[in-house]
Amino acid sequence: MIRVAMIGAGSAKFARRLTRDILCVPELRDTEFRLTDVHEDRLEIAQKLLERDIQGNDMPATVHATLDRREALEGADFVINMIRAGGIEAFANNVEIPLKHGVDQCIGDTLGPGGLMYGQMEIPPTLAFCSDMADVAKPSAMMLNYANPNAMVTWAILDQTDVPCVGLCHGVQHTAAQLAEVLGVSPEELEYAAGGINHMTWFTELRHRGEELLDQVLDAYENHPIGQEEKVRLDLLRRTGYYATESSGFLSEMTPWYRKRPDVTPDWVTMSENHHLGETAGGLRFNTEQRQWVDHDAPNWLELPVEPITPEERTEEHASYIIEAMATGKPYRGHFNVKNHATIPNVSSDAIVEVPGYVDAHGVSIPRFGELPPICAAMCESNVLAQRLGVQAALTGDAERLKQAFMMDPLTGASLTPPEIWQMVDEMLVANADWLPQYGDAIDEARDNLLTNPPPEPADMWPETRRRIKTLAEMIEQAEASREQAMEISTGKHHRHGIQ
Repeated sequence: MIRVAMIGAGSAKFARRLTRDILCVPELRDTEFRLTDVHEDRLEIAQKLLERDIQGNDMPATVHATLDRREALEGADFVINMIRAGGIEAFANNVEIPLKHGVDQCIGDTLGPGGLMYGQMEIPPTLAFCSDMADVAKPSAMMLNYANPNAMVTWAILDQTDVPCVGLCHGVQHTAAQLAEVLGVSPEELEYAAGGINHMTWFTELRHRGEELLDQVLDAYENHPIGQEEKVRLDLLRRTGYYATESSGFLSEMTPWYRKRPDVTPDWVTMSENHHLGETAGGLRFNTEQRQWVDHDAPNWLELPVEPITPEERTEEHASYIIEAMATGKPYRGHFNVKNHATIPNVSSDAIVEVPGYVDAHGVSIPRFGELPPICAAMCESNVLAQRLGVQAALTGDAERLKQAFMMDPLTGASLTPPEIWQMVDEMLVANADWLPQYGDAIDEARDNLLTNPPPEPADMWPETRRRIKTLAEMIEQAEASREQAMEISTGKHHRHGIQ
């Protein structure tokens, strides 16, 4: 029996998805799950759902939920971090404030103003988790970090603690499945390697039955409906020769070219229900609607039939495969976020890179990846410069260092002047003060700055590329469709990064 602790387990979708993945492994069906969260009501729902899954599938696994984090971590073999500090309120601050200053984000959790500010909010509590792990978890316990901004949070863990950690994301395997679809080959037969940084990883090897396919990718996307939707990814493919993770929405806010002005953004956005295709504030809209619906409807899920847990429904999320490999010795190959150490020689050695790795009973092993194509390395490095400053700021509470990180952010730098950046960061610090204890006096100074230099009023600058957030009443009117989508989310069949 192993013990898996989940921090942020009040998520109605992700904790349940990862738990069901783990229970798909016969050797892991007696796992003890320890759940913890700061939201008691959501934690209770998550616990009841998982207990129903376990009992309904007649498995010996157990679930224990507690608001006491150290209790959850005690004796843990693995700790899964899936927090989202500040919930919807902070999410809105980190999207709406930059937007009124002139910085348009689609997701806002990786880089850009939203990602950099989330780093300030998530690094301190995550380091506290690691301190508790050192005290009460098993000495060999590993942190599996899903929290965004993944690279920055993982960077802080590996620099500041001795806790073994890998950052996990599903972007590479989901993009590989998309590539297989566009190229018309079986996903199981597609061989690939990708390297870069989280949400900007480049496919540098792509083969099917021994045939190299890289030179066919551009033509395939140009003649496929997905290519017409993924406007930014396709443009970067044309200009670099390589296809990237993540979606157009992520990439557009990690580069300086596609969202810099209201007259530019519409050319690179596909307005569909898939908010990852560039919609202004799309992540905020999607997660706000789903948070409303999950809080409203989750109790009804307890009355639905229990879905069987079978190997066929296991998803491609890395966590269960890593746990299986380390617990049973069965090898697993995936793409992980780790300290570079010259794994990619033309990206900074202290950066967190996303590269192929192997896991077995001895842990995670990372082979040398080799150099990225120069343009791909340069784009990654532009993000690393801002990430490094952002991590330093989060650790020290240095507001000037934070503002310098924003200066180096590609999207912010393309959109604002340094005085405008200073003003925007001051407003974000004040709005998020409840989740930024390390900034103390700097927040008081930011308030004073805003008194003498008031921020702009909100303005509807991007009406063509933004959708209105549905109210709960509107969603109740569409209850059947909303419930179906929420159930897909709760079981992981429609997973996107979020905060449900």
